[in-house]
Order: sequence, then structure tokens, then C-alpha cells
Amino acid sequence: MKRFNHKVTAAIMSATLVASTLVGCGQTADSSAKNETVEVTNETYAANDTKSVSSVNKNIPKYIFLFIGDGMSYPQVQSASYYLGAAASNGGVETKELSFMNFPVVGSAQTFDSTSFCQDSASTATSISTGNKTYSGVINMDTSKTIKFETISEKLKEQLGYKIGVLTSVNLNHATPAAFYAHQASRKNYYEIGQEMIASGFDYFAGGGLLDPTGKGEDLPSLYDVAKEAGYTVTTTKSEIAAVTKDTGKVIAIDENLADGDAMSYNMDLQNGQWNLADYVEKGIEVLDNEKGFFMMVEGGKVDWACHANDAAASINDTLALDAAVQEAYKFYEKHPSETLILVTGDHETGGLTIGFAGTNYDTYLKNLENQTISYAKFDSDYVKAYKENKTPFSQVLVDIKNNFGLVTADAAAAAADPTLVLTDYEVEKLKTAYERTLEVGTSSQSKMTQEEYVLYGTYEPLTVTITHILNNKSGIAFTSYSHTGLPVPVFAIGNGSSLFEGYYDNTDIFKKMASLTGVK
Repeated sequence: MKRFNHKVTAAIMSATLVASTLVGCGQTADSSAKNETVEVTNETYAANDTKSVSSVNKNIPKYIFLFIGDGMSYPQVQSASYYLGAAASNGGVETKELSFMNFPVVGSAQTFDSTSFCQDSASTATSISTGNKTYSGVINMDTSKTIKFETISEKLKEQLGYKIGVLTSVNLNHATPAAFYAHQASRKNYYEIGQEMIASGFDYFAGGGLLDPTGKGEDLPSLYDVAKEAGYTVTTTKSEIAAVTKDTGKVIAIDENLADGDAMSYNMDLQNGQWNLADYVEKGIEVLDNEKGFFMMVEGGKVDWACHANDAAASINDTLALDAAVQEAYKFYEKHPSETLILVTGDHETGGLTIGFAGTNYDTYLKNLENQTISYAKFDSDYVKAYKENKTPFSQVLVDIKNNFGLVTADAAAAAADPTLVLTDYEVEKLKTAYERTLEVGTSSQSKMTQEEYVLYGTYEPLTVTITHILNNKSGIAFTSYSHTGLPVPVFAIGNGSSLFEGYYDNTDIFKKMASLTGVK
């Protein structure tokens, strides 16, 4: 894939800014297959955008896609790119860019909030959605928790009549999606957030199930029933959402195959025929498309969950799932290049992901991650739960680790097949210690762990997180945290007004730039 000539791009940006205009740009790409990487080349962009500059398109973006990879910063994007390259070259040092990495405009956004340099999703999504800083854990309210902020999605619906879509691979009343329709002093007010979701009147919601749909043990009216009474069509199966059209009206689509935490499955755990984020984006475009315009926020929420758990393979696969969803938007952009704006960013980085590990020096073996066939969460539910119930012998656990993660105990055959996947005596002992701790903890919380154990395992199953740590490290990948970090996030942009998103700025400026482009008050 060809790279952009940034001198050409900079010249175009300069001409655009001097003219004080907002331009659209058109690219040619073959995106006929849903999961095919979209080719966006420097030559096509430069040629088409030069025409746009000369014609001076003064229209505001009519169709806006905002993709947020929760927990996704530069390391998550780059590790996915390197992984694809290593897989394509059978372990060689090559890169294969994600489609949005070839967008013509790239910026960087700082992510700190009023609480910390290591912020949470509620406050960072508030910054992106409203242009305001607040405390971690607060959704669209000021630090006094008394003043509500109006979101870009609310403004676009009320002032311009845009249809609004909110999509996520996690729960629809989780922090990031909630930041586009709710106003709460605590992100944990799930029932109240769900009530605001319904009251928003937004046109299309899709993703994981609602948390606390009947309140926290209060047996309140089910949010799903309240939604139906408010005129929403609520779908819970693939056939039901497939039957939805633009004439259906307001829709809440709950994924048919809910997994951990009633969220959508990790992309690597999906079975053939099950819907992924790209499917819901494709359906969302069908539902939202109209003459006035639409705004669609799409969150790849399980990138964050995977990085919290230090599961590099799951993080990479869900980053690729977000990229596939972006490609659905790009197909729409190709048909409406002067009217569409696509933004791809993250709310913060999670896990302190690094490409490089002390134990492998300057070497990486990212192709090793292909051997992981199951996410940490599914391994917990499908295997670890039974280990606890049956006190499974450690010898059988090692067999399951080999089958699901490719890690093997030392013998001549294993060493000849791939020495980088052979467990050392030290690593086997780490796994055994972690397994014993998993059996001791049982189904209780990790509250009885020592400081040393928390550093090793966080709040996750000791066995499972030790497995992913070992596979990560053998691949040349490492994590420094089970929480968020203070890294800036990239902002990739293409389309009408994309030039505004170049540079280094605060995440609140993402809102301000969108507001400036659309002219909302």
C-alpha cells in the first residue's frame, strides 16, 4: 500500500486554510468485500483534492462518522498493523496498514481530564462529545456535578435535524456511548443512563445489552419495555435486525450472541454468520440515510476490555474489527465524497501496551499470536470455570493451553517446530503457581491478594492472565498496567472538513472542530 506524500498533503491543507474553506475529497478504492482492506493512495487523494480546492466546496458535512476505539492509541493501531504484516510475510518484518492509517489527515489529541493524566472513558468521551473537561466517572456534567453539557449529537439532531446513531461492541449504556446522549454524575447510574437513552429519541442504537435493565435490585420497569412504549423497535436476534429498514422507525438492536458482561463477543470468538460491528454499521447506514444528514458514533469498546486484561491477541483482533467497520463507512464516503466526514480516534490508551519486551531484546515474533484462538474471557468461561469445579489436574491444563494458545512444554519435536513457543521451566512454574492461585480464589473477588499478586494478576483470573502475559512476551509484546495511561491518541480524518483535524491539540477540540464545521451553536 502506498503512503501519502505529506508535503503534497500539507500544501493542500495550506491552500485550504488560506481560502478559509472546508473541502471534500474523493478517493478511488476497491472495497467490494466487507473485510477487504480499503486502498487509499496518495495519487488519487492529491488529484481529487486539488479539484476540490479549486472548486471551493462550502457545504457542511452532511454525513458524519465518528469512530472511537476505546483504549486505542498508537500502540494498539501499530500492533495490529505489524501483526497483519508479520502474518502476511510468514513472520517477516513487514507492515500492512489498516485502512484508516492511509487517511490523508492525521492529528494527535491529548486525553487528560480534570482528575488525572490517566483518565477514564466517561470524562474523555465527555470531552469529545461536548468540548468540556470533567472528572473521571462523570458523564456530560461539570466538576460540580450540577451543570449539564449538551452533546454534539443532541445539537445536530435539535438544530439541523440530523438522524443520530450510537453503536458499540459493549453495553449501550456503558460510558462511551452514554456520553453522546446522557448526563449523569456517575457512569454507574446505568438505569438512569438507559432512561436518557430512550428519552433522547435518537434513531438507531446497536450493540451489547443494557446493564441493570430493571435497576440495581429495585425491580423497576424493564428499560426494554420502556423503549417499546416510547416507539422503539427492539431487536434481539440477527433475523430481526436484518429485517429492519429505513422505514422501521427508531431502533434498538441488541446483539443476539451476548458474551462477557452482556457485551458483544470478542471478534476472535465470533462464529461463522454471527454479526460483528461492521454489520451493524452497514445496517445503521441503511436506517439513518436521509436527505437532511446523519451522525453516527461507533465505539470499538472491547479493544479497551482486552487491554485491561492484557490480552494482546484480543486487542489486535478487535482493532481489526473496528477497521472493518470503518471500511463500511468508507464505502458510503465513496458515493458521497463531498458530503461525508469520517473521523477515527480513541478516547485514551489502555494497558500501557508496548511493542518490545526485555526477554526478546530487539526481536518480535508477532506471528505467534495467531496461535491464540480464544479470548481471555471465553477461556475463563469455557475452561477456567470447569477447572475450579472439577479441580482439573495441571497436566490437562497444559494440554488446553497448547490447544488454545500454542504454548508447549519442552521436547525435541516442539523445539523443532517453533522454539519461540516452547515454555521454559520458569514459565511452567509461573503457570503452575497461577493455576494454584486460581483454584484458591475460587469464584470470589481478588481482594485477598497480596501486593505482589495484584501486580502479577490484577483483578483477572491468575491462570488466564499469566497465559496471555507469557504469549505476549514470547511475541515481543508487553503491558505495563491493567488500567488507562496518559498517552495521546491519534485522530485520522478523511472527507469534508478533514483538514481541520491535522495537528496536535486537546481532545476537547474534536468537539469544537465538529461544531465549527456544522455551524451548531
